[in-house]
Amino acid sequence: MQWGEKRYYSLDYYLRKTFGEKVYKITLNGGMTCPNRDGRAGTGGCIFCSAKGSGDFAGSAKTSIREQIALGKAELLKKRPVHSYIAYFQAFTNTYAPVEKLRALYMEAIEDPEVKILSIATRPDCLGSDVLDLLNEINQIKPVWIELGLQTIHEDTSNYIRRGYELSVFDDAVLKLRSLGITVIVHTILYLPGESKLQMLETIEHLNQLDIQGIKLQLLHILKDTDLAKEYEAKPFYVPDMDTYIHFLGTCIAKLNPNIVIHRLTGDGPKDLLIAPLWTSKKRTVLNTLQQYLKEQDIWQGKDYYG
Repeated sequence: MQWGEKRYYSLDYYLRKTFGEKVYKITLNGGMTCPNRDGRAGTGGCIFCSAKGSGDFAGSAKTSIREQIALGKAELLKKRPVHSYIAYFQAFTNTYAPVEKLRALYMEAIEDPEVKILSIATRPDCLGSDVLDLLNEINQIKPVWIELGLQTIHEDTSNYIRRGYELSVFDDAVLKLRSLGITVIVHTILYLPGESKLQMLETIEHLNQLDIQGIKLQLLHILKDTDLAKEYEAKPFYVPDMDTYIHFLGTCIAKLNPNIVIHRLTGDGPKDLLIAPLWTSKKRTVLNTLQQYLKEQDIWQGKDYYG
């Protein structure tokens, strides 16, 4: 496989190949909540989720989507010339609202000619037929990516993190989205408390068998003011050091279907909220060390997938 200088199918490589240039993400806040917070599926949210519903880098719901995009562009343009963007609805569950509201938010995002992709983070139990119809409609105008927070396939762990839905719900949502030709990206979390390496690899293997187009491999972050942080402070559980994580990440990459685009390899915990692992805040160091390790060990994405 040829993925430029990397040994895995990176998001950057995919975007450059598809659009002929680098495409930058603008994180948005549509002002929604989550069924795991408002009582439909639960009230406390997932055990690791911050007060901003994993939208710590998203814009403010007090401003319009148009304004959030303008502000995002302005920040990016301070650093480099940028012409293409992904409008990423990140905070909370971004299909959890009446379809009329969703239509207004999504259309406001894609009406910007420099927005090339509409990316929506959501839950598989928040994709009713009316929402799917809307997503299908917009996918005919501009590409729609749906990001589903799976984290793990294992029931005991999903109950522990308070995910709030069964694996069959996730599998069914993937089938429905793919029947409409909508790109599916899956969030996983590595090193959830109590999970073995075998269990983490079983999640990778399950995803290999599905028709998904992207994956986010997220190392578990312990953030301030979460229920996970309270548990960690009361009784610290195992958190891998950088070398341990990179070595296991190499195993995951080797076993991952090479047609799946890797959107994330560690994750970005806000520095003012991050309790552990603190080494993840040095993202460039982590990624450079990973790339060197993959070369030294002659690891590339899919190496073990065919075996």
